[in-house]
Amino acid sequence: MSKIIKTMITPHRRAFLAAGALGAGTAATFVAMGSTSATAQDLNTRLDTNAPFLHMPPTDQVPTTSGLIDIPGAQLFYWDTGGNGQPLVLMHPASGSAMIWAYQQSAFAKAGYRVIAYSRRGYAKSSLYDKANPGSGSEDLAAFTSALKLPRFHLVSSAAGGSISMDFALSYPDRVLSLTISSNSAGVRDGAIFKAAEQSKPQGWDKMPVEFRELGPSYRAINAQGTKLWLDLEHHALTGTDYRQAPTNRITDTALRNVKVPTLLIAGAADLITPPAIMRLVRDAIPGALMVVAEETGHSVYWERPDLFNAAVLSFIGQKRT
Repeated sequence: MSKIIKTMITPHRRAFLAAGALGAGTAATFVAMGSTSATAQDLNTRLDTNAPFLHMPPTDQVPTTSGLIDIPGAQLFYWDTGGNGQPLVLMHPASGSAMIWAYQQSAFAKAGYRVIAYSRRGYAKSSLYDKANPGSGSEDLAAFTSALKLPRFHLVSSAAGGSISMDFALSYPDRVLSLTISSNSAGVRDGAIFKAAEQSKPQGWDKMPVEFRELGPSYRAINAQGTKLWLDLEHHALTGTDYRQAPTNRITDTALRNVKVPTLLIAGAADLITPPAIMRLVRDAIPGALMVVAEETGHSVYWERPDLFNAAVLSFIGQKRT
């Protein structure tokens, strides 16, 4: 039986390692592409293309409840803004943890959603990854959301979190209101999409600096402060060297054609890991999927262009979903 251990906190710089303010009027350009023209038109919002990259997360985070949830084989750290809005669960990348969502927490909560994030096994404040009992990321998500007694919820993910989110959506489509996957080929491990993703990486890729792999060159060039904070969060994310959990489903190009959840894909135009060409293959495989491309942005769209990321997600999930 799952057990929830809670403490009340008020987010501040220590909670998210955040400082500075989200300036008024900040914006970016994104382009939506999809097979449903009316929905794509809603997402195809053009904002100021000359807006600078945001330097630091906003300090006006909303209060949250945080604690540990017992699931089979592990304890997961989480935070939860609470409220009566539709739940929105954030799934972090391999380079992050529950602590990376400072740009999204307040934006989504102030839009009326109950925003929840957790650290997976092997990540900050959650149980260590156990090779003898690694569990499944999607089954952990199922146990976690059941422990919180969540109704159907929106699932928003970045990078490796997208693989787990797709695995969950295939296993539990009736529990998902909508699925957003940024910078990830939806967990595909076979076929044309997988081959394209693999052949795009040069030899020695994993040994290259993580900020080179996961932050775009434009962001690194003009935002040293934001890059340093991102690296600090990344360095404190993993608690060991093992963290990959096997999927429950065999996710292939063909499997994506069976996705029954409304899906939004977000790609960074300068993403070296999952470039737009690969994301388009994923989009074309998922019935009715939409895609947004963030200009000048690398693998970490949620961090490099949060104004764009948040606007795309809120526009997508704001459509009536019951």
